[in-house]
Amino acid sequence: MPSPILETSRSTMADPEPPGTDAHQSQNTRFRHRPVLAEEVTQLVSADARFLVDATVGGGGHAELLLTRFPQAQLFGCDRDPDAVAAARKRLVRFGERVMIKVLKFSELHHYVLLGTVDFLLLDLGASSHQLDEAARGFSFTRDGPLDMRMNPASDRPTAADLVRRAAEEELRDIIYRFGEERFAPRIARAIVRARETEPIQNTGRLAHIVAEAVPTRFHRKGHHPATKTFQALRIAVNDELDELDALLDRTDSLLAHGGRIAAIAFHSLEDRRVKEHFREWENPCACPPDFPRCVCGKRPLGRRMTRKPLSAGKPEVAENPRARSAKLRAYEKNLDSAARSASP
Repeated sequence: MPSPILETSRSTMADPEPPGTDAHQSQNTRFRHRPVLAEEVTQLVSADARFLVDATVGGGGHAELLLTRFPQAQLFGCDRDPDAVAAARKRLVRFGERVMIKVLKFSELHHYVLLGTVDFLLLDLGASSHQLDEAARGFSFTRDGPLDMRMNPASDRPTAADLVRRAAEEELRDIIYRFGEERFAPRIARAIVRARETEPIQNTGRLAHIVAEAVPTRFHRKGHHPATKTFQALRIAVNDELDELDALLDRTDSLLAHGGRIAAIAFHSLEDRRVKEHFREWENPCACPPDFPRCVCGKRPLGRRMTRKPLSAGKPEVAENPRARSAKLRAYEKNLDSAARSASP
């Protein structure tokens, strides 16, 4: 039986550090990211799963548990963040050749994994605790640092500082409203444009202060920084996160094996809505008008939703890891009939 890992992705734990990282620094960085809903994730994997893909490997927490619980399985892990990949390689080194890890975006995954071979695909979406806690990464509105926000600091993508400096007021307003669902987007965009006329906005601390000043004081809530939604919006725009998620979801059916499953953990409504809509469409793709007595479009279900409602963390987990509070886990299984149809000419 051929390996599901394409030759172009061959990698061992002894590979050099990912491009754009300092090897010494990466190996000594404590990548802090506690996996959420870990037990729930493992329960969604079929007992006979042989090939697992963790497309957001992070620090390797979920991957470690999956490899331990399913000793017969091989795992391919990837992440956009070179620091995460370095940390995961170090954490998972004891699993040897069962693990292969790469620096990849969602839209690149199909170039490295054979289609129709994935028994379980995991997505733990959003930013990691490490990224949010490290001031130098530029994601945090509570720790002052350079306004970067790139998931891969070595990429040539514009930083959040570049976006804030160049974007017109209308573009900033649309980004903050669409990706942050921020009701005060017009006020915030206007405040950013005015502030940058005086001095470039280079640091997270200054941007957070500008946003906080733009949001009326009566809407400042305890335990919720007024810049939260704006920072989320800029991060999504900088990393093209929603388009990347769509790119992977659009290819999921071709990636999954017979009876293969996907589990997605989302932390905000924009991600969760996309996952939910894709799962619903796969389960019921019929395009016929609702008043038709029977389906005539010929579109058949591709599988079934394993979670009618998203799974969420219980009180003990939230108490230990507050980040788990907003997590929503959804799962879907590709059925055998759909797999046979997708494989036929």
